[in-house]
Amino acid sequence: MWPLIGIGVIVIGFTIRINPLIVIVTAALATGIAAHHSVLGIIAAFGKAYNDSRYVSIVWLILPVIGLLEREGLQERARTLVGRITAATAGRLLVVYLALRQLTAAFGLLSLFGHAQTVRPLIAPMAEGAAETKLGRLSHKSRMLIRAYAASADNVGAFFGEDIFLAVGSILLIKGVLQQMGILVTPVSLSMWAIPTALLAFVVHGARLWRLDARLRRQNDDEAR
Repeated sequence: MWPLIGIGVIVIGFTIRINPLIVIVTAALATGIAAHHSVLGIIAAFGKAYNDSRYVSIVWLILPVIGLLEREGLQERARTLVGRITAATAGRLLVVYLALRQLTAAFGLLSLFGHAQTVRPLIAPMAEGAAETKLGRLSHKSRMLIRAYAASADNVGAFFGEDIFLAVGSILLIKGVLQQMGILVTPVSLSMWAIPTALLAFVVHGARLWRLDARLRRQNDDEAR
């Protein structure tokens, strides 16, 4: 049971709010040493894991680019652009993004959109701009509400859309768990049954996004009083 000591290290480290990277590395070292692995072997395992997942480092190249674009006024341009579209509202814009996110995820294009590369620099500012066009100056509370709904549109679209794509980890995980329980299913059948779930998720969350405009209007009227 000693190798489970890493779990205790994680719990204690997060409880006293130590840097997460330090906590994870310490937990891995504690688990490895408790399992009678050498320190060099543990470091080698770290290196192998990083090398196998080296595509993750691409994120560190994308984030500075997004930061530079924001510094040069990307968010302001996005607000100005959507503000010129009279039919655009925050709710309608987010419904369109939800549909687009779910559709692209269904084709396996999960990395095409996301919080860092799309929601924060583009979708959220565009939704705020659309709301400002209709309601005027927004309060901090209204801005946070719009950003939360923008993030939820990305989460729901990606989560329920990705299961439609055959070659995705969640499909393989579901198949493996069911197989251990003696239930044999094919990835194709799992993918097909994910379609009605994705459609229902779109209807439910799309309705919530559609009602966002009315909620913002009421909130704006209450704050005006």
